[in-house]
Amino acid sequence: MTGIKQLLLAACLVLATTPLAAAEPARILILVGPSTHPPGSHEVAAGGRLMKHCLEHMANVPDVKADVCYEWPQDSALLDAASSIVFIGDIFPPQRMPDTAGTLAKLDAMMQRGCGIVCIHYATGLRKDDVAPDGEHPLLHWMGGYFATGCAHHKSVARIFPAATITPAAAAHPINRGWNEFTLDDEPYINNYFGKDNNQPAANVTVLATSMLPPEAPRPEAVAWCVQRADQGRGFGIVMPHYFRNWADADLRRLILNGIVWTARRDVPAEGVRSTLPDLATFAPEAVKGPDGQVRDRQKIGAGKSQ
Repeated sequence: MTGIKQLLLAACLVLATTPLAAAEPARILILVGPSTHPPGSHEVAAGGRLMKHCLEHMANVPDVKADVCYEWPQDSALLDAASSIVFIGDIFPPQRMPDTAGTLAKLDAMMQRGCGIVCIHYATGLRKDDVAPDGEHPLLHWMGGYFATGCAHHKSVARIFPAATITPAAAAHPINRGWNEFTLDDEPYINNYFGKDNNQPAANVTVLATSMLPPEAPRPEAVAWCVQRADQGRGFGIVMPHYFRNWADADLRRLILNGIVWTARRDVPAEGVRSTLPDLATFAPEAVKGPDGQVRDRQKIGAGKSQ
């Protein structure tokens, strides 16, 4: 064997016995917008911290890191690194931040490179002043639909339902893995807006969960949905939870975590995402409300449960 062949053989042996480098961690940027809701409802800062904890402690989805920001990041590295950006706040937060146009432009650049987007509860919302007269707004395409509040073109509905049953609507979709139908006292927005085609979701939008609402005239209302965009990016919207206590529901958490993982283009396990939730008060909400509506700042709800 010649010297060159011996060197090539040695190089092949080294490559064959050297483990492949670990994949880069998925980076989730959680952006908390302003909120004026009373203690125990919305709790957007605590919700952001809770999502960070769950994402970084998933038992069956490794290498996910999350950053929580309370204003639009000045560090462009955070934006460039994000696999998906999650919004929580009263109204879609970029619409309530300084330099809205500049922020939306930066967000558009993230979407064009295939970054995912997720909006939680009121962060799915847009008002009349945010949208064109016909309802056009980039969020409609980035996320597939939105909660139209106070808009002229469409009237979505916000109402507390003491017993809203949330049912999976697309069994084959990865976001629907591992969670079962559940019922909760909450404010799932109904009659959400999906576009000018008789309010029908676009072909690339999948309705993931429905609820038969309102009780006096029930019909299947879309309360969670996702979109696979042409830019290869993915969007996910869910119009819950209103009450911070409802993060204790393992099925709701799994639905949300599955959605975030999917938008980051990570595989959702067959059983859905599993993570452990500590005492809800750990995340420093202004209040944690029990099912009877009483404030219990240190009540352990869902402590130690695995989802």
